[in-house]
Amino acid sequence: MAEQERIGFIGLGNIGSGMCANLLAEGFAVRAFDIDERRLASQVSSGAHPARGPADVASGSDVTFLSLPTPEIMSAVARQWLEGAAAGSVLVDLTTNAPTTVRHIGAVVAAKGCQLVEAPLTGGAPGARNRQLVFIVGGDEGPVARVRPLLDRLGRATFHLGGLGCGNVGKLVNSLMAFTSMWVSLEGLAMAAGNGIDLRTVLEMVRTSGGANSYLDRRVEEIAERGRHPDFAMELAAKDAGLMLEVGREAGIPLPVASAVHQMLVFAKAQGLGGHDISDLVEVMERAAGLRLELRAPED
Repeated sequence: MAEQERIGFIGLGNIGSGMCANLLAEGFAVRAFDIDERRLASQVSSGAHPARGPADVASGSDVTFLSLPTPEIMSAVARQWLEGAAAGSVLVDLTTNAPTTVRHIGAVVAAKGCQLVEAPLTGGAPGARNRQLVFIVGGDEGPVARVRPLLDRLGRATFHLGGLGCGNVGKLVNSLMAFTSMWVSLEGLAMAAGNGIDLRTVLEMVRTSGGANSYLDRRVEEIAERGRHPDFAMELAAKDAGLMLEVGREAGIPLPVASAVHQMLVFAKAQGLGGHDISDLVEVMERAAGLRLELRAPED
């Protein structure tokens, strides 16, 4: 049963800390590690057992979650984890990763008698804290079924798209659509502002006439909240956009819009905004257009 699994958690950043805290609240024994001692100490104060490194996590865990920033770091940590993992252990990679990396590490893990499940997610740090994550899963049926009860406790939905690699393809598809909707919305608002049109009126018009999208429906109000805590930094978004282009090249799929979005995120990093939350992408649009986007408060 999932309740009997000993849990390991490596990577206690914005997302990992929320997930780890929720597992502890559920009563699971969690063996945790992060290179940032303050992050680790925070989870230890909530009941986690501190580990000395990835191999030490593996030695006391049946299922280990990885919440890491890049494919390169995930690959290195997974190999360290294997040094302490017993046969039959499952590694759950939450990283937004390159499908080729996932498949390669999956083979390395399988050669040691263990199993890999990829479960990149949407919902960010708020979703992690509030159990509103959506997991986009790839892997064999057996290990996926084993970890699904855990995912169900940590999020609101889980989609198993196929074998290893498919989960991250699905995550990148979602990210492409989300990033594109956000940027094209900012372009449209800039076009209106540059012609002296009130943005609140334009927003209401677009929502009514059919041109709206998830960004305009739910997150556009964030343009008034500059410099907020980076729940999802633009440098990570730029990394994800680069992975989209890799997947497109490998599959022979042209992605001209993804390429343009990637360039704007690279530009954001060059402007010193890489560590800012992706909601500050509005500042990139403003600098490019030479104007200010201001959305007056909605009327009661």
